[in-house]
Amino acid sequence: MLGLTAMAVGWLESKSAGATPADIAPANDPGTARTQLAELEVRPGRPMAGYSRESFPHWATVEGQCNAREAVLKRDGHDVVVDGRCRVVSGRWVSPFDGATWTEPTDVDIDHLVPLANAWRSGAGEWSRERRREFANDMVRPQLIAVTDNVNQAKGDQGPDTWKPPLTSTWCGYSVNWIAVKHHYKLSVNPAEKTELEKMLDRC
Repeated sequence: MLGLTAMAVGWLESKSAGATPADIAPANDPGTARTQLAELEVRPGRPMAGYSRESFPHWATVEGQCNAREAVLKRDGHDVVVDGRCRVVSGRWVSPFDGATWTEPTDVDIDHLVPLANAWRSGAGEWSRERRREFANDMVRPQLIAVTDNVNQAKGDQGPDTWKPPLTSTWCGYSVNWIAVKHHYKLSVNPAEKTELEKMLDRC
């Protein structure tokens, strides 16, 4: 079982206290992000041969009966009600990608900030299955976020070079967090991706 860290517990407490998720809180300051970006390997994406979402076991149990999806819905929502099996019954979610507010859990997706397929192209294809499981359920880094379902579907497996959140006000936090995740997992960036990340950091 993946235990919630003190950071994840802190996020849960801040959300229940009424903090709004209408923006993307950056994991680091822009200067740190620029340093981390400079340290990432720049190379074309690797082949997708062998990839499947099942290569990244996701929605693992992280606390009690709560899996990662349920835990993120609880963390990122307001007035969230769950049943005895940790299934989310109701709540209110503000999607930081587009600013939309939702009250039905089915209208909310849990986005992998760095998509699984993007991670595969960036080096995760060489990882162990356990390392990919950690990545797909990571609640310590800013890798999992509750967002509007159709916006998440429009994003798909794209990186910042081909897709950005509709709200330009989130681009600073989005780029900082994208870099933080890739830096922690030592994933590469392609040349166009790096250029767009640098431009997004200029908004900070």
